[in-house]
Amino acid sequence: MITKPEDFAKSGFNFALFFANTAFDGVERLALLNLAAARSVFEVAMSNFTTLLGAKDVQSFVALQKTFATPSIEKGMEYSRNVIAIASETKDKIAKEVETQVADTNAKVSGLVEKALAAAPAGSEVAVAAVKTAIKSANEAYEGLNKVAKQAAEVAEASVAAATAATVKASKAA
Repeated sequence: MITKPEDFAKSGFNFALFFANTAFDGVERLALLNLAAARSVFEVAMSNFTTLLGAKDVQSFVALQKTFATPSIEKGMEYSRNVIAIASETKDKIAKEVETQVADTNAKVSGLVEKALAAAPAGSEVAVAAVKTAIKSANEAYEGLNKVAKQAAEVAEASVAAATAATVKASKAA
């Protein structure tokens, strides 16, 4: 049970450290992905350029370029999926920790409020009930917002997956 302001500060500091470490981990993974993608793009570009230099005529040049298109689009889609996966995993870690922190803080604050309300003078039952109702309403509002945010994230992820699949399918058809 938190009884001192220092406990709240320590809890907040620990969460800030977790948030920073998680964010840095996501940025590091993204940087490594970008470096690998840049290396791959450069290697493929050099290979494609060398192949195009061997074209005997315009028709073979155009035919070679068409063969390069689909793998490039697929690699671009794979890169996008990886970026989304890294962002989603980072978001999920942070969201889970936020939920844990909010639940923990709510429990601790509720405990403090219960102790304070238990010591309330006689005749303050209406005020005690109002405080309890306010806390309950705030918790319900947070849970509702959290649920809506999760649903929006799921819809966004499903939309990106559908768009990716459609793009790959269209590139193969072309």
